[in-house]
Amino acid sequence: MSTFNLLVVLGPTASGKTKLAVELARQFNGEILSADSRQVYRGLDLGSGKDLAEYEEIPYHLIDIVDPGYEYNIFDFQRHFVEAFEDISKRGKLPILAGGSALYVDSILKGYRLIEVPENPQLRAQLAELSHEQLIEKLQQLKPQLHNSTDLIDRQRLTRAIEIAQGEQASNAKLPPFPEIKPFIISIDWPREVLRQRITQRLKQRLTEGLIEEVTSLHEQGVSWETLEFYGLEYRFVAQFLQGKLSENDMFQKLNSAIHQFAKKQDTWLRRLQRNGFNLHQLTGDNNLLPQALAAIAKAHQ
Repeated sequence: MSTFNLLVVLGPTASGKTKLAVELARQFNGEILSADSRQVYRGLDLGSGKDLAEYEEIPYHLIDIVDPGYEYNIFDFQRHFVEAFEDISKRGKLPILAGGSALYVDSILKGYRLIEVPENPQLRAQLAELSHEQLIEKLQQLKPQLHNSTDLIDRQRLTRAIEIAQGEQASNAKLPPFPEIKPFIISIDWPREVLRQRITQRLKQRLTEGLIEEVTSLHEQGVSWETLEFYGLEYRFVAQFLQGKLSENDMFQKLNSAIHQFAKKQDTWLRRLQRNGFNLHQLTGDNNLLPQALAAIAKAHQ
């Protein structure tokens, strides 16, 4: 177990990631960290594919942690992930990352510390009094290895670049280093036609279970149509149906097609991860995912 400290379960939508992550958590005394940008929101259940019943006794993290309307972002995610990862590890359990949103997973696997630098009116007022040449000199002092020379041409970009460089320096002094991540990455790969069937079947099931009612309820609670559009495909197309912009049949057909397209993009992202040097242990999508995963882990750690 010492050879990896994070088990990562990846795969396109409807590939069975949650179920496998739960089974692996039982095998390895693990807890699950969701890397899904929508599952953080309370009330976004069917549309985000939380499948909370699947977790049973297994603890999970980064699900249902903010209310709809809050603009949760990658900076929030990385901070919450690090806190949960360190807490799980300290308790002698294995963190299992089930992804999820490509940007979120990338931010963990690539291990770069992200910080959000807000606008600094006081600094901007000071910089406004400097000449263009003085601003360039200031940025080059802050970032001697500056690669993006386009920041030097436009005064507005130059000011923002100085603001970010100063903000990063101040934050890095306060932030602990990113924890050392030694991931073992599992990727679930289904034949395309079978995955298409699984996606369509799951969408039908979610509509039967109350997806339209979920979106109606969120809107009645004050979540605007615009915000619902921002929460991804299921919420976007159901919101359009509820506003009378689509018939129910058109909503289903367009949403189903959009999810298939999204699954292709996820596939492209997984291939890119491999090209970037990450070792993805591929499982063949069928009902025997757990034995395949255990065999891959055992083989890699002989």
